[in-house]
Formats: sequence, C-alpha cells, structure tokens
Amino acid sequence: MDAIAGDTKKIGIGLTAAGLLFTLLGVVLFFDGALLAVGNLLFLSGVFLILGMERTKNFFFQKSKLRGTAFFFTGILMVIFKWPKIGFAVELFGFLNLFGNFVPHVILVARHTPGVSKVMELPGIKQACDYLSKGGESKKANAAV
Repeated sequence: MDAIAGDTKKIGIGLTAAGLLFTLLGVVLFFDGALLAVGNLLFLSGVFLILGMERTKNFFFQKSKLRGTAFFFTGILMVIFKWPKIGFAVELFGFLNLFGNFVPHVILVARHTPGVSKVMELPGIKQACDYLSKGGESKKANAAV
C-alpha cells in the first residue's frame, strides 16, 4: 500500500510541476487563457494527489486562509471565463496568501542547491531573497529592536 501512496505522490509532483510550467507558458505567451486554465487544473490536481482529500480540504478551508482560498479560486474562475489578465492577478494574490509562508523555505533550499546557489548570490537577487526570507521586515525595523 505504501508503494501506491508513493506513486500517487510522484504523479502529484509531476502534475504540480506541469501545472506551474503551463502557467508560466501562459504568462509568457501574453496571458493565453487556455494555457493558464490548463495550468490551474494541473496544479490543483497535483496538490490534491500530493496531500490527499482530507488534508487538501483542511489546507484550503482553514479559517486563517479563507481569504486566500477565495481569491485563488475566484482568479481561476475568471481565467476560465475569459478574463485571463485580471484573473491571473487575482489568482496570484490568493496564491501568495495561501503559500506565502513557504517562500523562506524555498529560498533556503535554493541557496543550498549546487547550480542555483551561484545565481542566488548575484547582487539584486541576493537582496531580494534576504528581504523575502525575513518575511518582508526592513533593516530599520530590525535595527530599532
């Protein structure tokens, strides 16, 4: 049974990655609604397969994340109903509300990844990553403490 769960998670990771790729292509190709819609569906399918039914429901419908969930799904509906630019902006706002607390972890992993660590040390990227990994706190606020 563990092999089945492991395979399901692997498929979920693949679907999530494909969803992010389709979304990126949709943005690069001037907010192509079809690519954005397919990317959204693949991303949601992948998250569902990775987390499972109960954990997905618990994640999206936590009281503290309801605003992010509402914006995220409203943005997806706007993309599906032919408002890709506005829908993507609304969806991005919801996505950042839902998954924003994972950003410091992603930056930490990227800084320890062999090829990516060199890019993370470039002048503009380093300051942006430092800012994001501290949760947006400014240096003045840290100095005052």
